Amino acid sequence: MGKITITTCDIEGLYEIEPTVFGDARGYFMETYNYQDFKEAGIPVQFVQDNQSASKKGVLRGLHFQIRYPQDKLVRVIRGEVFDVAVDLRKGSATYGKWHGVRLSEENKKQFFIPKDFAHGFLVLSDYAEFAYKCTDFYHPNDEGGLIWNDPQIGIEWPIPEGMELIMADKDRQWGDFQEFTKKYRG
Repeated sequence: MGKITITTCDIEGLYEIEPTVFGDARGYFMETYNYQDFKEAGIPVQFVQDNQSASKKGVLRGLHFQIRYPQDKLVRVIRGEVFDVAVDLRKGSATYGKWHGVRLSEENKKQFFIPKDFAHGFLVLSDYAEFAYKCTDFYHPNDEGGLIWNDPQIGIEWPIPEGMELIMADKDRQWGDFQEFTKKYRG
């Protein structure tokens, strides 16, 4: 029904996606995923699991990845706004350790495609946000890894407004840095 507009990012494999939105006095309709459209655009992945989370302002989730069962992800915001980040963890990649961020919101309706072997996280900028994402592999709780959100070697420029208190899970405050990841998994 609707086509998508795909914008390549400065890191190979990452894509910002804008669906065609059909709106009128009743509201709007958009197709958020169509295998044929994605395949034609060079993203021939099949998703097996959908996830959704709700968070309040200041929540920072991540940076997460799966170690032995990596996942491609297609992420979007249903309500509110987040700053979404992907960090390249692909061994031998020309952009290894580099990051890309994008604002996703219910207004812009953008989606962000993140391939396997990237760490992923987001910061909630609105008072409340609902975040949804598709994955190409199932979640394996004993396979989770992570990077500390503020590693200076990666240098993510989180848009943290003055006075915002960050809210994180204990595990997200305790992940190792990029140098530790490289020694452990890519050495």
